[in-house]
Formats: sequence, C-alpha cells, structure tokens
Amino acid sequence: MDRIRSHDWAILTAPMVVFLLLFLGFPALVNVVYSVSEVRFETLRSPTLSGLGNYLAVLTDDDFWRASWFSLRFGVVTALAECLIGLFLAIFLAPLLAKRSWLLAPLMLPLMVAPAMIGLMYRLVLHEFVGPIPFYLYDWFGSSPAFLDVGGAFWTLSVIETLQWTPFAFLLFHMAYQAIPQDVRDAALIDGATSWQILKRIELPLMAPTIVVALFIRFIDGFRVFDNVYTLTGSGAGGSTMSLSIYIYEAFFKQGAIGKAVAASVLLFIASFAVLWGLNALAASRRKA
Repeated sequence: MDRIRSHDWAILTAPMVVFLLLFLGFPALVNVVYSVSEVRFETLRSPTLSGLGNYLAVLTDDDFWRASWFSLRFGVVTALAECLIGLFLAIFLAPLLAKRSWLLAPLMLPLMVAPAMIGLMYRLVLHEFVGPIPFYLYDWFGSSPAFLDVGGAFWTLSVIETLQWTPFAFLLFHMAYQAIPQDVRDAALIDGATSWQILKRIELPLMAPTIVVALFIRFIDGFRVFDNVYTLTGSGAGGSTMSLSIYIYEAFFKQGAIGKAVAASVLLFIASFAVLWGLNALAASRRKA
C-alpha cells in the first residue's frame, strides 16, 4: 500500500517538477554561470569564466548600495503606508460596504491601471513646465514645489505607489474583517466591551496573519519596484531614484555588462530569500509558542 501511495505521489508531482526544472531551474543555472563569467551580448553563447569578479564589482559599486538603500526605504515606507491606510479604510467603511457592496468595485479601480501608465500619467500631471498641478499652484500661491527633483522625487513616488496599491491591502483587510464571526463581537458586547476594546483585543489579533502577509507582499513589491519609477523619473538626478531593478536594467541594457547585472540579480534573489526564510522561521516559532 505504501509503495502504491509513493508511486502515485511521484506521478502526481512529476508535471510540477518538470515545469520547475524547465522554467525555473534551467534559467537559474544559466544565471549562476553568467554571474561568474565575463559575458557581453557578443559572447552570450560562449561566456568566459572569471570567478567572483562580477560580485566584487557589484559590491564595490556605490550605485548598487545607493539603489539598495532607495529600494529598502521605498519598500518599507510604501508597505507601511498602504497597510495602515488600507486597514483604516477596511474598518471604517465596513458598515457602509455591508449595506452597499457594489461600492467595492470603484475602490478597486486603481488596481486596473498598469503601473507604467500610472507613471506616465503622473509625469504629465506633475511636470514643472506643462503639468496642471504645478501651474495652478504657481497661479494661486505664486510658487510650486518641484515634485520630481532630487529632494522631492522619493516622496512623490511613495505617494503615487501608495495611491495605486492601497486598494490591494484594503481588499485583503476587508475580506479578513468580514470573515470574523459576528458571534464573537456580540459576545464581547454582552460582556461590556467597548468598540475600541473589541478592535484591539479581538478583531486586530484575528486579522494579524492577513496584516503580516499584506505587509510582506507590499514590501517585496515595493522593494523590486521598476515600472512607475522608470517611467516617471528613471534613475533620477545622480541616481537619486534608482531602485535595484533599475540598476540591473541599466547594467544589462545600457552598459552591456551582463555578468554584472546577473550578479546583482542573484544578490537580490538571495536577499529576498533570506527575508522570506526569516519570516517563515518567525511564523513557525510563533506557532510553536
């Protein structure tokens, strides 16, 4: 019986294993080879092994660390802002959405627009020469902040990212909030609990797994941001808005340093895997406790 079960298990998992080997394993192996090779577009089919020189070039590149710091700040700021605003909206709008559930559809509209289109749209709206917002601010107040300069670009990008992806966090929190049994709230009310006590001691703890998942997803998405940043500001003046994804893109396509770009992407993968492993270990320890 055990042999039959193991045989069936092998048959059922074979398609997934083949898929992972073909579409993930092979490209990953090629990337590892390229990351330790001297390779350009002209020598793409015949790379020359060069050891860890590409990794050393990346780790000693100031632009890499500048891009890493930008991506880290951007991921943390946008993830926190999106989840805090999304959590507030999910709780505050719960009574309204319970009566008029159709209002959920227009709240999701920002998710329907591609990030690249969002970047282009705000680039036109905020352009210091032709943008309507700077024009009216200057017309009404006599001056207008430079939304896309070195000093303000980071916060402008963070606000735009937050406006687009807060509905995603809101949707997760709304579903988690609706999944809390009403009997639990009614029992707490009978015991004399206030609305704040119910929120603090019942609703938020029950929503905690969803909050952690949303924070993780939004941080990873913000950390690897490319589309709207590239279309809105690119790498910015002096690399002020260069994310790690843009750093890899420019090293690959503009500099033609394929080995360096792949080495940077491998380091990015290792960092992401370390974060994921740490979160899984933390979750496992909490379950055991």
